[in-house]
Formats: sequence, structure tokens, C-alpha cells
Amino acid sequence: MASGVFAHWPNRITAIRFAGAVALFVLLARVGDATAEELAARRGEIHACLWLFVAVALSDILDGWLARRGNHITAFGRIADPFVDKVLVMGAMIYLAVLPWSREFFPAWIVVVVLSREFLVTGIRGYVESLGHAFPADWFGKVKMLMQCWAIGIPVGMQAFDLSEVARERWALAGHMFVWLTLLTSVGSGLSYVFKARKFLSGDAR
Repeated sequence: MASGVFAHWPNRITAIRFAGAVALFVLLARVGDATAEELAARRGEIHACLWLFVAVALSDILDGWLARRGNHITAFGRIADPFVDKVLVMGAMIYLAVLPWSREFFPAWIVVVVLSREFLVTGIRGYVESLGHAFPADWFGKVKMLMQCWAIGIPVGMQAFDLSEVARERWALAGHMFVWLTLLTSVGSGLSYVFKARKFLSGDAR
């Protein structure tokens, strides 16, 4: 029987999710600067990227459900689970911002804004919780995560499947839309966290 932080499945799944994120980055690096013709011949690797990303992203739901169901919410899980989410999403965005077949979807400045939001919210959460107050994720943050997953999944999926020109144009439009929704929800959720924490940031609450 395992002991310590990995005694229960929620924390084990978190560790597996981190390993899955690292594996995704290795696969994206392997695809690298492949041309359109080379990508068509390497669809197996792109498929692996797509389904690995989907699996790691969706397993967060299982992780949280098991933690609540078994009352296995731990300090490790509270720190590691959102950390893995950020590594997965921001790491994937950074890769897609530089790869030639996906960078049109992710301008560098959008990735910088989204990453800055993550740093800001993480800093605020750490400060508020250091004062002894809970600062959980809210529904706005969950919507932001959903938009991010679609924004990442669509460009990868476009390379994974042999789409017609019409389908490719429609999916490209949807991909750009979700990137902009990612930007809007990232800024909006960041501002909502600042608003919720204003009394702590101003020193009015201890």
C-alpha cells in the first residue's frame, strides 16, 4: 500500500497528468518545423499530440471528482493540480505560438497576456491563503480553462485530420475565435480575482 502524498488516487492522477504534459511537449518538439507535406506523413504523431492533450485535460475532472468523493483533498493536491493545469495549457500555447503550422493562431502578445494573468492570480491566491483565507477557483476561471482547451485543440486537430478546404476554413475561423475568447476570459477572470481580493490587497482584511 502506497503512503505519503501518493497514498490516494487523486494525487497519483495529478502526477500522471504532469508526466502526460511532458510527453506532449516531447511530441510537439518532434513535430517541430515540419512542413505541410511532412505533417501529412506524420499524422500519427499529431494524433498522439491531440489525444494526449485531451486525455490530460479531461483527467482533471476525474482527479477533482475522486478527491471530493473520497475526501482526499490534500495540500499537495491543492498546489499540484492547478500547477499541472498551467504547465499543460501554457506549455502547449508556447509551443503552438512558435511552430510554423500553428503560430498564426497564437500571436506572441496574446500568450504573454494569458501567462501574465496566470502569474498574477497565482500570486494573489498565495498571498490570500497565506493570511489563512480560502481563495478557490471560480466559475469564470473554469470557463477560461475550457476556452483555452478548445483554442489549443483546434489547431492540433486541423493537422491530425485530412480536412476538405471548406472544413479547414471553418475550423480555422473557430480556432481564431476560441483564441480571442481565451484572451477575453483570461483578462476577465483575472480582473474578477483582483476584485475579489481587493480587501486583502488593500490591507483591510487580515
